[in-house]
Amino acid sequence: MSKIAFVFPGQGTQYVGMGKELYENNEIARELFNEIFSNLNFDLKSVMFEGGEEELKDTKNTQPAIVAMSLVLERLLRDKGIIPDYVAGHSVGEYAAIGAAGFLNIVDSVKLTAIRGEVMSSVSKKVNGKMAAILGLSASDIEIAIKDVSGVVEAVNFNEPNQTVIAGEEKAIKEACILLKERGARRAMELAVSGPFHSSLMKEAGDILKIELEKFEFSDSKTPLIANTTATEITDSGSLKEELFHQSFGPVKWVDTVLKLKELGVTRVYEIGPGKVLNGLIRKIAKDIEVINIEKTSDLL
Repeated sequence: MSKIAFVFPGQGTQYVGMGKELYENNEIARELFNEIFSNLNFDLKSVMFEGGEEELKDTKNTQPAIVAMSLVLERLLRDKGIIPDYVAGHSVGEYAAIGAAGFLNIVDSVKLTAIRGEVMSSVSKKVNGKMAAILGLSASDIEIAIKDVSGVVEAVNFNEPNQTVIAGEEKAIKEACILLKERGARRAMELAVSGPFHSSLMKEAGDILKIELEKFEFSDSKTPLIANTTATEITDSGSLKEELFHQSFGPVKWVDTVLKLKELGVTRVYEIGPGKVLNGLIRKIAKDIEVINIEKTSDLL
């Protein structure tokens, strides 16, 4: 029997006004959003619905905004009787997957994401780091090439077979972009992000987050989560906390994650949240998997 997976997007998919249409047109969505907003120590509602683009792009705001919208949509989709066999998320999208799987409730999932956003924002300001997207070279060729770069530079987001993101020290990233173009990359472009996310330079963020995780009451899940850093199934809360610790300074193995879902018999994926980034990536990894986007009220009809 074919199986279903829910997947959730990461940072970069946000936009001003995200979730507002849901809030104004769906009573259940409005109640869920209000419950989330009332349990945070900052005005996420204004940031999402009316805030300026720069304010929303701040990591500490972006991350809980994406997860809040994703989890409200996920609840509405479940109310239609669509239940996932597996869940996964890209980078911070993994925190929406936590809520979808039932490791945490919706409010705590967003609260934990808000803490993660603050921690990542704080640590990224201490390290002089960058990220860059490399197109047109295989991940293995990239990993071989960057060994010749002085300083810290690592392959961190394995998005699709010909798109890998590197992260590291600013000088090393600039050097790597030049080198990778010389080695045949079609494009090597620095990303407009505030830090070298998912690289070893963010280890301090993982150490802080590990302490914060103990303040939440996690449950085991009956729905397996496919982990970013290992592309393996997780259902117990202990393994999940280890994954969240390592994920803050470890890789996002999205290619392996999608291939794992395919191996497990998944033939239909619902991308739940802002944008359609994962749709494009999945089609380049496993063309035979059907992808359905859930972003607005009309997508739920």
